[in-house]
Amino acid sequence: MEREKLSSRLGFILLSAGCAIGLGNVWKFPYLSAKYGGALFILIYLAFLVILGIPVMLMELAVGRASKKSIVSSFDTLAPEKKAWKGAKLLSLGNFLLMAFYVPVSGWFIYYLFQMISGNLNGLTDMGVSGAFFGGFVNGGNSSAILQIIFALVLIVGCFTVCGLGLKKGVENVTKYIMLGLFVLIIFMVIYSLTLSGAKDALKAYLIPSIEGLKNGDYNVFELISAAMGQAFFTLGLGIGSIGIFGSYLDKKRSLLGETIRIVILDTSIALMSGLIIFPALYTYNPGGAEMSGPPLIFIALSSVFANMAQPFGQIFGSIFFLFMCCAAISTVIAVFENIVSIVCDHFNISRAKSCIINGAIMLILVLPCIFGFSHLSKTFNPLGAGTTVQDLEDFILSYNLLPIGCLLYTLFCGYKFGWGYENFEREVNAGEGAKLPKFLKPYVKFILPIIIVILFIFGYLSFFA
Repeated sequence: MEREKLSSRLGFILLSAGCAIGLGNVWKFPYLSAKYGGALFILIYLAFLVILGIPVMLMELAVGRASKKSIVSSFDTLAPEKKAWKGAKLLSLGNFLLMAFYVPVSGWFIYYLFQMISGNLNGLTDMGVSGAFFGGFVNGGNSSAILQIIFALVLIVGCFTVCGLGLKKGVENVTKYIMLGLFVLIIFMVIYSLTLSGAKDALKAYLIPSIEGLKNGDYNVFELISAAMGQAFFTLGLGIGSIGIFGSYLDKKRSLLGETIRIVILDTSIALMSGLIIFPALYTYNPGGAEMSGPPLIFIALSSVFANMAQPFGQIFGSIFFLFMCCAAISTVIAVFENIVSIVCDHFNISRAKSCIINGAIMLILVLPCIFGFSHLSKTFNPLGAGTTVQDLEDFILSYNLLPIGCLLYTLFCGYKFGWGYENFEREVNAGEGAKLPKFLKPYVKFILPIIIVILFIFGYLSFFA
């Protein structure tokens, strides 16, 4: 069966960017920037994007485009005589694991969007009240679990339906409009946030390099570099083929280097602009919220911020913000679901429609441990220590194990002759019009990049368990 192709270059870039742009851009990047010296962190982060993110993304896209397969078959297709690479298909499980906790969290945004539009969050002016509201929704027992399952089911059915419509009519067409809407929303929110009274102080904390934290001993150089390296590495979600699948749908009219740089620029722009939205609001209405990251930042601190704004402006701005978050989350879910659909189609040689139905049922089962992990299992199952949940375990397996291991395998596969080989990788990247790989990259890919990934893997473990 002939491989489907995307109808436009814009569709490929927006689809790939939609997969990379996720919740981590919004609830982790701004927090890390403020914690580790503002622009000092950002500059180091950008450097690691260049030396880590772009090369590994190039490898995923090149392997995908050359093989015309998902990660479950791509290594076998390009190196069929080398049996050692057959186990690489297990990396495909990372896509299922990612969605097992990503879909429930995405459902939280839909719930909060409805609550914000209806005005039910206008009374959360106190952080304690806002925290109690969020806690009641996430771990409030049977009723909250059922509500989360309903929102997860809506996402699963909706996004797999989009995938079922086909690559062009469904995935590409829908994601294109979602991403364009996301860019419009974020530009509007940045403009509004910069007019708030706390914007000046927020911009100083966010965008001016500062070494005060280093001087005061709040963190050391090792922590700063490790945080920037980790964020650059994990923000793009590389190593499990979720980006590479779109390379398999791409023709060879354009070389891959320029396209990869554009995807990384879009992803980074969203992360930077998220900080321009969040921190002016926090510094104006709730400075203590600037110390938060993850779910508490979005669902507790920012909900309180919107409630403290003059109404109805707070409700309107809050609704737009959660609509933006829904767009970011849904674009990622559709992109990864497309990868999952392709994985099952390639492995079992079945139709797209059957793959969507099978995967929809599997995904509904996979989200349950995460949802119940916040409520029914929270007191009896703490897999990584007191206070940890099923979601923490799933994230640890993915972020600290499968992603770096997958990136290392891509690097070895593309860099050495016991895999696909650097010459084949270089030829595939350079095929088509556009920028070509510089010659000095070969020793870097073969010798330096694998060492960096191994160091990152070790640092990740040390920082996690510390």
